Amino acid sequence: MTPISDKQHLQADLLLVLTTLIAAAGWIFSKEALAGFAPLLFIALRFSGAGLVLALLCLTPLRGLSRAQFISALQVGVLFGAAMVFWILGLEFAQHLGVGAFLTSLGIVLVPLLNLLMGGEKPGRLVYLSLPFVLAGLAFLSLDSEFHLGFGELCFLLSACFLALMFIQNSRAATRIPALPLTAIQLLVTGGITGLCSLVFEDWSFQFPAAIWGWFLASMLLATSLRFLLQTYAQGLAPPSHSAIIMTLEPVWTAMLASYWFSETMSLFQLIGCSLIFTAVLVNRAPALRQWLRRGG
Repeated sequence: MTPISDKQHLQADLLLVLTTLIAAAGWIFSKEALAGFAPLLFIALRFSGAGLVLALLCLTPLRGLSRAQFISALQVGVLFGAAMVFWILGLEFAQHLGVGAFLTSLGIVLVPLLNLLMGGEKPGRLVYLSLPFVLAGLAFLSLDSEFHLGFGELCFLLSACFLALMFIQNSRAATRIPALPLTAIQLLVTGGITGLCSLVFEDWSFQFPAAIWGWFLASMLLATSLRFLLQTYAQGLAPPSHSAIIMTLEPVWTAMLASYWFSETMSLFQLIGCSLIFTAVLVNRAPALRQWLRRGG
């Protein structure tokens, strides 16, 4: 394997930070677009459109996929689609975007445990050390909402579970399928699943201000197509430790952007809960963090 230069490490770092900022901005774009779109219809159009954009960029690799590769990519897409159904419902009903972003980040903590249940490697001790932080964080969040999590927050938790399953399957599929066609198929399948759900459960209407279409295009082109392209490219320039640590910045930026854009405020209990959940993510990723710091950050 060709050694990675310091310049490539720096380039990857900057691109991944930019990716997390774009992903965080995507929460704002989506929340604004939901002022006009039905939730499932929005996510269906967003991911279908983004998937088509990426598919047009990789037509030849898509045609070259074997039947087994295509089925594997479809399976990842189904999990991603389920995750997005719950994510958009959480976005619609949750009270705070920052809290939702932190709850969604629990997917990182769940990956090792679910991987074990699916026949993968046994989690290390740091996984178990992170669990008390997770439970305490959820307790603080729920205490601030009369001892229970609301519907929106539960949707974010379910989204985190499906995202964890998707990460596991995606890691296995990525060893056999090029990243760009794999991502394009995931997005298209996600768009199809959410579109079917929307067709059954929602009434479609497109009579809303032109500004809503602007937020939609920003969500599709910037927060989805551009985001995944940058992330795919950056991950090819750096070891997984970089991605694992830097990508956890997304909920931090989301909370900060939501606080600025929507004038959101979080209570002391909610701030403590988010901090504990973020701590759980970092504890779970401690080996990657140490490796990243040894390389100079």
